[in-house]
Amino acid sequence: MILGYNPVLQALLGTLLTWGLTAAGSALVFIFSSGQRRILDGSLGFAAGVMLAASFWSLLEPAIELAEDSGKFGAFAFLPVAVGFILGAAFVYFTDLLIPWLGINVSPQTSLALNYDSRVIKEKYEQQATDHQEYENELSIRIDKGENGEPYQRRKGVAHNQPDLPAVSHTLKDNIPAPASSSWRRIMLLIFAITIHNIPEGLAVGVGFGAVGKSPSATFESARNLAIGIGIQNFPEGLAVSLPLHGAGFSPWRAFWYGQLSGMVEPLAGIFGAFAIALASPLLPYALAFAAGAMVYVVMDDIIPEAQICGNGKLASWTAILGFVVMMSLDVGLG
Repeated sequence: MILGYNPVLQALLGTLLTWGLTAAGSALVFIFSSGQRRILDGSLGFAAGVMLAASFWSLLEPAIELAEDSGKFGAFAFLPVAVGFILGAAFVYFTDLLIPWLGINVSPQTSLALNYDSRVIKEKYEQQATDHQEYENELSIRIDKGENGEPYQRRKGVAHNQPDLPAVSHTLKDNIPAPASSSWRRIMLLIFAITIHNIPEGLAVGVGFGAVGKSPSATFESARNLAIGIGIQNFPEGLAVSLPLHGAGFSPWRAFWYGQLSGMVEPLAGIFGAFAIALASPLLPYALAFAAGAMVYVVMDDIIPEAQICGNGKLASWTAILGFVVMMSLDVGLG
């Protein structure tokens, strides 16, 4: 990000920064253990605050100014911004719908982190096996009196009050999915979901640099701050991928690789965004609002729910406030 250079080159440099910070966050897997969930949730809350602030000051505000300055919409200058904002949110929504259509069934709350731990699954099956064995032992010693007065052992099949217990395999280890095989589809989902959600972020950086000079608030400093802000929120996002993967049994290096891989799409999206704006500048209000809508939807639908599913909601809320203030100060102070 060097003042005076071509917007496409600026977009490339900016998105390389965001990708690098994704990799840096993913590298924390070498330091933190998978059990330190509070750190991850606090970081996700901070990222949510940063993204919300960046969506307004670096995207929505320039979009509104561009729509007003064009003179084409008059009192309805909000219309292109509203349309672009809704389309951006709809883009992420429909890409989320695409995931089950591909045959991969995972709840939305796991789109940012692979909530799968082989140790937890093992404990679950071991508990089921214990409960099943205790019931069989109790049933086998039930002795009833027959008509002839002689005791007999009741057959298991005629026990009407038998509780519903899960069937347990004779070999417990066969029921425990191995991280390298049965979780592979979920890993692909994880990378796919994060990649989809990083496309709007890369587009936002590209559009931001492509819009420089088109309105009073669309400045180089604003685009640079947007790239820095997205890079800041990418830092915990990389950790949100690598840390659960490490907890699922993958080596730190392999978890790191998948974590940084999720940000690799941003340079491509950034270059595309800068090119698109250079070719069709009248689309700027729509494009800026589109990027903002996509980012806000990701925050509301993925980052905030993910940060609160483990009981750290208050921590995530306060770190989100902190992230918002930091990004606001960054944009105003460096703008």
